[in-house]
Amino acid sequence: MSSAVNSSDTAPQSHRIRDNLRYDVPASLVVFLVALPLSLGIAIASGAPLAAGLIAAVIGGIVAGTLGGSAVQVSGPAAGLTVVVAELIQDLGWEMLCIMTAAAGALQILFGVSRMARAALAIAPVVVHAMLAGIGITIVLQQIHVLVGGTSHSSAWENLVALPNGILHHELHEVIVGGTVIGILLAWGKLPPKLRMIPGALVAIVLATVLAKLVGLDVERINLSGSFFDAIGLPHLAEKSPGGQPWTHEISAIVVGVLTIALIASVESLLCAVGVDKLHSGPRTNFNREMIGQGSANVLSGLLGGLPITGVIVRSSANVAAGARTRMSAILHGVWVLLFASLFTNLVELIPKAALAGLLIVIGAQLVKLAHVQLAWRTGNFVIYIITIVCVVFLNLLEGVAIGLGVAILFLLVRVVRAPIEARPVGDEAKKWRVDIDGTLSFLLMPRLTGVLATLPQGSDVTLNLNADYIDHSISEAISDWKAGHEAGGGTVTIRETSPAAMSAAHSSPPKRHFRPRFLDEAPWPSRRDHHHADAESSIRHGVEHYHRNGVLHHHVPELVDSANPDTVFLTCADSRILPDVITASRPGDLYIVRNVGNLVPTDPGERSVDAALDFAVNQLGVSSVVVCGHSCCRAMQALLDHATDQPGDHSGAIDRWLKYAEESLVRYRDGHAARSSATSNGYRFSDADQLAIVNVAVQVERLARHPILASAVAAGKLHVVGMFFDFATVHVHEVDKDGIVHPTESAGTGSAGTGSAGTVESASAK
Repeated sequence: MSSAVNSSDTAPQSHRIRDNLRYDVPASLVVFLVALPLSLGIAIASGAPLAAGLIAAVIGGIVAGTLGGSAVQVSGPAAGLTVVVAELIQDLGWEMLCIMTAAAGALQILFGVSRMARAALAIAPVVVHAMLAGIGITIVLQQIHVLVGGTSHSSAWENLVALPNGILHHELHEVIVGGTVIGILLAWGKLPPKLRMIPGALVAIVLATVLAKLVGLDVERINLSGSFFDAIGLPHLAEKSPGGQPWTHEISAIVVGVLTIALIASVESLLCAVGVDKLHSGPRTNFNREMIGQGSANVLSGLLGGLPITGVIVRSSANVAAGARTRMSAILHGVWVLLFASLFTNLVELIPKAALAGLLIVIGAQLVKLAHVQLAWRTGNFVIYIITIVCVVFLNLLEGVAIGLGVAILFLLVRVVRAPIEARPVGDEAKKWRVDIDGTLSFLLMPRLTGVLATLPQGSDVTLNLNADYIDHSISEAISDWKAGHEAGGGTVTIRETSPAAMSAAHSSPPKRHFRPRFLDEAPWPSRRDHHHADAESSIRHGVEHYHRNGVLHHHVPELVDSANPDTVFLTCADSRILPDVITASRPGDLYIVRNVGNLVPTDPGERSVDAALDFAVNQLGVSSVVVCGHSCCRAMQALLDHATDQPGDHSGAIDRWLKYAEESLVRYRDGHAARSSATSNGYRFSDADQLAIVNVAVQVERLARHPILASAVAAGKLHVVGMFFDFATVHVHEVDKDGIVHPTESAGTGSAGTGSAGTVESASAK
């Protein structure tokens, strides 16, 4: 009996393994073809033996792939460490770098075992982006000299100064080969997707090598200096460092180098894992395990004569795009590199150095991402970005990152000091004033706070609204002293605290940061039902009183008194759990909300409730988009399914008469509408009722696009109709496109679903 159970358990498992291998094996071949030229190029840029890049690729694939915490991340020698490695090799020698790589790996293992891997992510993203951009610029400045037939210099400044002379005295044959690689790589991204499945880097290197061989170009080629296995071995230290000093005099440089490799490799690997997790719907990364895997790979790579290893976004994204499902793809890619390096060394030695220089120039340029520049500009971090880049390029990587972090912390302090403080008169009476203070209120805010309070007229009636997540003793005392002085001068002061950081607490205990306003419980709005009342009427009255005390809408609604200016009609279900303003990040007045059971658009000319709302919103208010939003666990859709399977009987109630407008959705659902198919094939697992709700959204969108009130505006492109679906289980908003396909509505910058405004919905539909 036990054998029967065991065989039944192993059969599905073996089937899953075979099924995954159908995807993992082809993906591993694609990644191998991407990794091979990159590994050689990074070794050249680092000033390391060429075989060291291949050793790192093999170990990164097999060891990090096996032990790491990411299912599809691929590790190997990375461009992000080339500058550090080149400097350490020049100062301390190749053998010492190998020992330092192993030591850095041991430190990474410690990070993972101590469960502090995520601490490596505590670096401002703008500094990381700038660090990568600085590395890219440094690589470009180095490799331009190789491409024109010269030799790169030891510093970015020397490379920059020598660049005009190098270009003037270039070697034409080298430029032809390197330029060919650059041209192919730049053109590759414009080819049809099917052709781009072949790695552009491999095609460029092969074609440039063939061109140099056929035409007989006089170019310098790669020299591996022996077989792959000859390069493998424990590092042997000389008695003194390259500078002629005993190793005891280099201890500080060695320690700093180990810390630098460990920290940069950890940050780059974890950021890569975060990025890769956004590209697939499989298991999320275990960061502590990933750190142990990366550290183990670096220990072995250092001991066997390989370069430092990190997770590599280029290889990992290629792995996901090629359809990889499990870590077996990364492992197999390492096996393919090992077989190639063992059996086809002579082919590698045909590659011109200028070809790899062209590849590295493109890789370096791609590290300077326009999206990162735009993000830094939008978020007010552009100065941090530029300062970090300049310091990384012209000082060194460690000092550049340290300075960048220092500037980022300085900006943070300035922003804390500049917490919003606004004083304005209420109405036309100069005697009544309102002061709003938000954010973190520390002693750093004292100059601005006292300055604003000093501008209030003596004898005026002041309402002071505090919405702070932190209040220290100095601020509490300053406000109390000002209040006493203002009231002594004939004025009045009313302090309203709408946050948990209370002034009174600042005098009785150490200040601490609070994360939710005092009136919030489990949701970002007050709940009258948290208080016990005899009846619903008392509960509602208590809620109104609570609203008046907290003034949640005081900032937003008064400006809407004279005019309403919505930009979107939001047609959704009458279900009380749907919150249109919240899931679209809309202010009062942004949405013209229409609710009915099942978010339906009636087709009966006698039913005019929705028609009237559409006519008023489009022709009177001038909205530019209409959204139909269904939701999961919809009782109307469940009732529709239940009635479809009921025995014949009396279905003449009001809800049954209304749901006849959804019968078309039920018919299309049974016929396998595209929305139903996508809901079960795009990684989503929706119930039958939820799939019907998605089909229903698509059907209502079609009706609205053909609706007599909307059709002409839709045809002219003046009005956009959008379908959305809100999933309670995941709190995600999905878009249902014109073909009925379900897509997650997520921001590229943050990855948070369902947070777009109505304007965002409109622009998404316009695309």
